[in-house]
Amino acid sequence: MGSEFRKLMPESDYPSMERFDVTNYQQMEDYLRNRNFKILVHAAALISPPKIEKEPMGAIETNIIGTANVAKLCSRLGIKLIYISTDYVFKGDKGNYSEEDPVLPVNKYAWSKLGGECAVRLLDNYLIIRTTFGSNIFPYEKAFTDQWTSREGVSVIAKKIIFLLKKDITGVIHVGGKRKTVFDYAMSLDGNRKIEKISIKDVDFKVPVDTSLNSSRYDSIVGDSDN
Repeated sequence: MGSEFRKLMPESDYPSMERFDVTNYQQMEDYLRNRNFKILVHAAALISPPKIEKEPMGAIETNIIGTANVAKLCSRLGIKLIYISTDYVFKGDKGNYSEEDPVLPVNKYAWSKLGGECAVRLLDNYLIIRTTFGSNIFPYEKAFTDQWTSREGVSVIAKKIIFLLKKDITGVIHVGGKRKTVFDYAMSLDGNRKIEKISIKDVDFKVPVDTSLNSSRYDSIVGDSDN
């Protein structure tokens, strides 16, 4: 996501992890001390559900404590915080989730992202963006035929998010594409490539069945301007 932002907004600031580690509050404060930033987009996270299911401590440090550090820093410096969250905060039993629907994660990765949301919601000036995206080329040999999503390539989602940065909105907003299976999403990226079908029943970690997002709020704010 950061790389896509850099292509579209090269004038913005993109510190490396070595210079801006979300687990190191003092380092982040030192970095921002003499800079007059109005908005901070927090997209740093550990994102592999299978790995986090087996080794959750890294997700606690980065996704929960790290996000709390960023939230505390933004509150202290008067910076608006844009937090990139996930569709996985929902149980995944019905799909078409709106911003007002109750959340109930089914795996540890999603719980860690919801933990981040809790810290962000304590601020007065924030925007939580629940979304789902992948690389512009599907990175796996297999894709789920029985998991439903609103996922899009990262280049598509980055453009949608950048448009929101220009708007004075707060709270929670969903950003995604049309409801589709993960297999259909994979094929939409490269229909000429051979991608095998797989079921969520074939993996050894919990996967929500349908976390498709209702993006009506986004559509009402943006209209056709993001096309």
